[in-house]
Amino acid sequence: MKEHLRSLLFVPGNNPAMLQTAGYLGADAIVLDLEDAVALTEKDSARRLIMHALERLTFAASTTIVRVNGLDTEFGVEDLNAVRMTQVSSVLLPKATLERIRRADEILCGTSIELIALLESSLGVEMAFQVATAVPRMRGLFFGAEDYTADMGVPRTTEGSEVAFARARVALAAKAAGIEAIDTPFVHTDDLDGFRRDVLLGRQLGYTGKALVSPRHVMTLHDLLKPNDEEVSYAKRVLEASAQALVRGKGVFGMDGKMIDAPIINRAKRIFALAARDGGG
Repeated sequence: MKEHLRSLLFVPGNNPAMLQTAGYLGADAIVLDLEDAVALTEKDSARRLIMHALERLTFAASTTIVRVNGLDTEFGVEDLNAVRMTQVSSVLLPKATLERIRRADEILCGTSIELIALLESSLGVEMAFQVATAVPRMRGLFFGAEDYTADMGVPRTTEGSEVAFARARVALAAKAAGIEAIDTPFVHTDDLDGFRRDVLLGRQLGYTGKALVSPRHVMTLHDLLKPNDEEVSYAKRVLEASAQALVRGKGVFGMDGKMIDAPIINRAKRIFALAARDGGG
């Protein structure tokens, strides 16, 4: 599997200046947005602008993703037909359901473009695992809390108890399917403490990446998603003790008054792998 995308930064598809600089903001992926960021009257011009950008611009080391309009709109099919002629890495499909994912897959037939399903309705969340395993080109599930709460008819809060179940369910389905779990954006761009809490909660739920609406959040997100010094130190001790136990023929051993077995050893290995990717934690 490819490396997880930690940061997915949204860029309006009708903003030429932002398109030109997007690849230099440090995000793992740039999401060129044809949906919510673009007014109905500018959909066609934004599509042309993004197609031009994908052909002419470099996005540095960032993966390119296009969020098309939903297949429940008049623009969705045209967006997909345009995108399929490009070298874009993935399509982010809003209001995803099993039926819409299969339809998008048919339109993208013959290309290597991957799909990321944006689950932002009660139906989409209910279908999470079915969507995640629907087609081979699925790269990830993305939970969209703003539209989900609107669909449920409940207020959206910064504390987030109203989305706790759905948020956890999407992460669980992605993990079960072996694809990426991408967390909902934190839209209060000036609330850095709130952003930190939200990222750490998502990490606890199993999210490996997060959507962003502000470039100011990119580096903070990367720092929060990588193992901290304490986690790396503990993982190192577990692996060293595991090696010693293996020499003695033991698969289970004690350390600091706690039983250490295969799941804990595997977690330590994963922490080390993440720390190595991010420069040692």
